[in-house]
Amino acid sequence: MFGSLIRRKPAHLASRDAELAFDSTTVSLSTAVPRPSSEERSDARVSSTLRVGKICDASGEQQLIRVKNLSAGGLMAIVSPTPSVGSHVHVELSSQKIPSTVIWTRDDTVGFKFDQNVDLGELLAGRKPRHGFRPRPPRLEIPCKASVRVGKLYYTVDVHDISLGGMKVEPIEEYCVGKKVIVVVESLKPIQGEVRWYNERKAGIVFDKPLDFDELAEWVGKRLELASLKASYNRN
Repeated sequence: MFGSLIRRKPAHLASRDAELAFDSTTVSLSTAVPRPSSEERSDARVSSTLRVGKICDASGEQQLIRVKNLSAGGLMAIVSPTPSVGSHVHVELSSQKIPSTVIWTRDDTVGFKFDQNVDLGELLAGRKPRHGFRPRPPRLEIPCKASVRVGKLYYTVDVHDISLGGMKVEPIEEYCVGKKVIVVVESLKPIQGEVRWYNERKAGIVFDKPLDFDELAEWVGKRLELASLKASYNRN
């Protein structure tokens, strides 16, 4: 199975992966949790398209992560702000939610140990690129308000979720499907996109250009910090 994962990709697939990719994720065929010194290990490695994932903690707070190394037993990722050692989270990769524990941190790099070893072959096979297929970035369920401009009309909407590639909003009208839009979310640059689907006043907007990982991660961090301050104020 792994042989099919390390073949050279056609040029059109490689270029599309480059658009979605950040730092190339390294995959180890061992069950050890990757560490910063893992580049020196001699385990067999294959290149993976797993670049961006998501973690969700016990309180429901979500963060984007940038996966650097992945093994059957865990992963090493860049996370900011970093969770504390011992925290229990769910790591979402390839639409799979994997119960995990933070076992070490170093600056903004974190080691996650999976509660149970995963089947790397199955995980990677589910991400093999296909012609006309674009992997779906992980979605963050962080409620907020946004303004959506459709032609000369403006809609004030609730954002249900947001990812590097798009968002789900409500309310909006059915005639907007197929229309080009400009979305303004507080603390993010205006985003150009297109309304791709509509259902019961909810709509999916696909961005013309994926958001920058660091920009979205910083925005998520600010939202989490604000939510924490509000919760602390309400307790007092």
